[in-house]
Amino acid sequence: MKRLLLVAVAAALVAAAPAAAFTPTDPLASKQWYLDQDHAFDAWPTPPTLAPVKVAVVDSGVDDTIPDFAGRIADGRSFVGGSPFVDTEGHGTFVAGEIAANLDTVGIVGMAYSSQLIVAKVVKPDGSIPLQAEADAIRWAVDDGAQVINLSLGGVRDPVHPNRDTYSALEAAAVAYAVSKGAVVVAAVGNSDEAYATPWNYASYPAALPHVIGVSALTKSGAVPDFSDRDTVFNDISAPGVGIFSTFPLSFTSTRPTCVDQGYSDCGTNDYLNPEGTSFAAPQVSAAAAMLLAVDPTLTNSQVSEILEQSADDVNATNGCPPCAVGRDAYSGWGRLDVARAVAALQGPLPPPDADETNDDAGSWAHQLWGKSIPVTATLDYYDDPVDVYKVALGPGERLKARLSAAWTGAKVSLVLWKPSTVHVEGTQAKPQLRAAQSAAAAATQTLAYTAPSRGWYYVEVKDAAPGFGQYTLTLTKTPAR
Repeated sequence: MKRLLLVAVAAALVAAAPAAAFTPTDPLASKQWYLDQDHAFDAWPTPPTLAPVKVAVVDSGVDDTIPDFAGRIADGRSFVGGSPFVDTEGHGTFVAGEIAANLDTVGIVGMAYSSQLIVAKVVKPDGSIPLQAEADAIRWAVDDGAQVINLSLGGVRDPVHPNRDTYSALEAAAVAYAVSKGAVVVAAVGNSDEAYATPWNYASYPAALPHVIGVSALTKSGAVPDFSDRDTVFNDISAPGVGIFSTFPLSFTSTRPTCVDQGYSDCGTNDYLNPEGTSFAAPQVSAAAAMLLAVDPTLTNSQVSEILEQSADDVNATNGCPPCAVGRDAYSGWGRLDVARAVAALQGPLPPPDADETNDDAGSWAHQLWGKSIPVTATLDYYDDPVDVYKVALGPGERLKARLSAAWTGAKVSLVLWKPSTVHVEGTQAKPQLRAAQSAAAAATQTLAYTAPSRGWYYVEVKDAAPGFGQYTLTLTKTPAR
């Protein structure tokens, strides 16, 4: 069962005005302390005029009567009945404000204030999220033009106890569809109160799916709170997730009529007075992705992900997180979101794009190749995209030669050819007896050769076997039977 990733707290928040290159004129922006830590507006001396980027908020709906959303909502649909613009949880409205609240003289400011929201309501009145509703919402949002998908929701991942693991092929297929259509998918790594222990060492789904940017939470002091799930592979980046201030449905805040800030979380329910959760870290990264696409619309989703992760500020013992190692770690991923550094990275050189995703498995997932001599240039990333699979046709007696060269320092890549009946190339469902040929120990350069005994579609798997990322070239040559 999917749940929204909010942790209720009652701790006091000391507001701090963002120290940005331009200062938002919104009167409540001084309560958005995370803008300063994210360097949200430090890339510009004055507010830039940016093209709108569509961002899907797959959540509990959004109260579109709040003035901060005037002109910011492109479309909306409910997948659980009712109106997408009636938010009975408050969660979706809160998330939406972090992303897209107008830069003006009203309320707060969203980090991607020029973006357009696509509102997909997937939360039932009891707070549950049907997987079918989530999957349908993701596909609809992408077909409706969403370039960024924010998923501040999750289900427990537990590889040690499969009976407790909530992996869903339906969800995975929907996320893969979004990625294949060019969308950047951002998800909260999860909160341990939804798991079986605190802290929890595995990111939730969908953050633990390929190509998804998994986001963990940070406190104001730079520490990683116990509730924020850890993960050595699927925790990609971190952002503030404690004491966040944002928009909140008027139907809730009106029950406190003496509270001044109607439509904002400090007038909301107790759970949202000073809320915390990876739910509220993820939308900051979604907003940053939208800003990059607004500055450079030619970017691919893989380039946006790489830029955000590699421009992050390292989180370690010197800046507030004693258990965080220098470099990537299970607590904070690549580090704290830094919008200004990400924008600066657009000056280049840009990371190479990868046009063949999502070719992560055999069968319909594999990218089909034709020809007798086939050159392929693509990328691998041990954390986000460790496996590429290509589908090639061989006739009886036809010989295939494959040569691979990885361009990054210390690359360790393996090359495997799988037989036609292969369904999966990795995990417990892979069948080792279906391997037709494989290269030697993982290295930067690999070769293999194989003569097909019968006609069929064979699968060439390229796998990043050790931490690292970069571009590789693969050349496939087919020689006819003698």
